[in-house]
Amino acid sequence: MLRPLRTITTAARDISATDLHKRLALDGPDDEFKELGDTFDGLLGRLDASFQSQRQFVANASHELRTPLARLKTLAQVALSDPDAGVESLRAAHERVLVAEQQLEGLIGALLNLAGSERNLEHREPVDLMAVTEAAIAARRQEIERRDLRLIATLYGARVEGNRQLLEQLVANLLDNAIEHNAIGGRVEVRTTTTEGQSILSVTNDGSVIAAEELDRLQQPFQRLQAARTSHGDGHGLGLSIVHAIATAHGATLAIHPQPTGGLNVAIGFPTPASQAHVESRPA
Repeated sequence: MLRPLRTITTAARDISATDLHKRLALDGPDDEFKELGDTFDGLLGRLDASFQSQRQFVANASHELRTPLARLKTLAQVALSDPDAGVESLRAAHERVLVAEQQLEGLIGALLNLAGSERNLEHREPVDLMAVTEAAIAARRQEIERRDLRLIATLYGARVEGNRQLLEQLVANLLDNAIEHNAIGGRVEVRTTTTEGQSILSVTNDGSVIAAEELDRLQQPFQRLQAARTSHGDGHGLGLSIVHAIATAHGATLAIHPQPTGGLNVAIGFPTPASQAHVESRPA
């Protein structure tokens, strides 16, 4: 009668992080032992997927970091190999090195943000998405004007309970994505509101037409679409993956829809705090 239990114990001892693909696959009657074995197999499946995702993330991060590091090395080598280098040429080389360093710093910061946003929230506080969004728009208004974009902001009070820093990062990433991947003279539409027990943040932008089958890939780290999607080719392919991780950590729903004429609509629904569940959304 205890043979299935011994099988489970032996398998649990033998399975390690390098062979999480193994399963007990117990047969026999549908009793408590088989249920325990099936539960254990399910746990192994989730662990295997998590380990695979972690290994892939490390490999991708290493690849992404290699490019700016190689660029830094090349810039320094070229400057040092010039026997006739003067003050002006060395100054120009140092300026290019600083630009490359800033890009590397941005990538490392994005990686840290992604890693931090995937952890469970240890501290929550009341946050008004409207105020966070207003501040993010104000910080980017000059860039919006420089790119000749048309901003449509409809902001109503939308309270959530969460990590303010992560929520600020989420709003910033959505706005940066909408600005960067837009057409000249295009539209950026931002909306916050509270409806049906949810606080909603919605960002819509114009741009290139995106196929529906590409949406899941866009939410994965280091994934980019064709170069035509962005006018500058900036970014590390981490924007929407950070948004997805932060939304998940807050128990929010993330919906991404391609626009028929080009661009994306990204809507995030946060659970409304109990004290605000029946309060109508109002503009400031």
